[in-house]
Amino acid sequence: MGIHYDYKSTKGNKLMEKQAKREKKLAEKKAKRLAKEGPKKEEKKSPALDPNKPISLDFLTNPNKE
Repeated sequence: MGIHYDYKSTKGNKLMEKQAKREKKLAEKKAKRLAKEGPKKEEKKSPALDPNKPISLDFLTNPNKE
C-alpha cells in the first residue's frame, strides 16, 4: 500500500502548500521590485477642456497656456 495509498490522501495538501509557496515568492518579488523603484510619483493631469467654451485660434497657438 505504502506510497500509492498516501498519494491521493495527501495530494490536496501538497497542492495547497505549493500554491502558498508560489504566492509567497511572487509577493516577495513584488515587494523587492517596488522597493527598488521607489515611491511612485503622481503626474499632474491637465484639466479637461470645457465643452461649453469655444476653442479659439489664440487658445490653440498660445505657447504659455497653463
